[in-house]
Amino acid sequence: MDFLRPSTLEEALAAKSGRPAGVPIMGGTDVMVELNFDKRRPEALIDLTRIAELREWTFEGDAVRLGAGVPYTRIIDELSAHAPALAQASRSVASPQIRNRGTVGGNLGGASPAGECHAPLLATDAVIELASVRGVRRVPARGFYLGLRRTARQDDELITAVLLPRPAGPQRFSKIGTRNAMVIAVANFALALNAEKRTVGTGLGSVAPTPVRAEEAEEFLAAEFDWDGGTPPAEPVVRRFGELVASVARPIDDQRGSAEYRRHAAGVMARRALGWSAAEYRDDLRGDTRCA
Repeated sequence: MDFLRPSTLEEALAAKSGRPAGVPIMGGTDVMVELNFDKRRPEALIDLTRIAELREWTFEGDAVRLGAGVPYTRIIDELSAHAPALAQASRSVASPQIRNRGTVGGNLGGASPAGECHAPLLATDAVIELASVRGVRRVPARGFYLGLRRTARQDDELITAVLLPRPAGPQRFSKIGTRNAMVIAVANFALALNAEKRTVGTGLGSVAPTPVRAEEAEEFLAAEFDWDGGTPPAEPVVRRFGELVASVARPIDDQRGSAEYRRHAAGVMARRALGWSAAEYRDDLRGDTRCA
């Protein structure tokens, strides 16, 4: 196995073009586990730790352009106001040591349906930036996941950044695991309310072969939510929203949980996230009124 260590993004793209089967590595929190357990033996590793622009985040218009190599710890510390759901998801990742090394780019590259970042990226309508020697293209997160551990990324492309739209309302992330730390999700869920567009975004992980949205639930809640007054949704609305979220789950039974439990958990997380988000939305409206 060869070990390639480019110093610039251009060198990294050239390396990936020349060795399409080469595996990029930055934090190594997934790749090294696979290597240690002999589950994967790529022909080459492409070390991206020297690529400075992958470790930076900047504003791009109203959005945040998050470099694919920014670790979870910095997302928590620096982007909680700009990407609340992603920051909440980052807090739930494994241990402090893993959060210091792990990245959203690595989560996307591995494309495990249980990955923490996928649900908030779907819910907030984020965009994935892919680069190769052929150029740069951007793919909406909602079109990025194609199948079990399959994505829209081509073999010669690197994930270079994620575009995170400016929050326009409350965002929430929830995760259920078999214990409180160092655990793979039994199920996770993200919700984003957009007060400006009066739309709802959802994302679910670990309940289907790929991360998924609950589009019918989004449309239902967008029509029922009191965008003007912030009145909490009535119990039948909350219950129906949970049912619609749970209905998109296509889970399996495994050592972490049964399919039935995962489906139930998705509905519970959806109801709770809606309750928390509705309360935050109401408080924000009252705050605006007091400041007017």
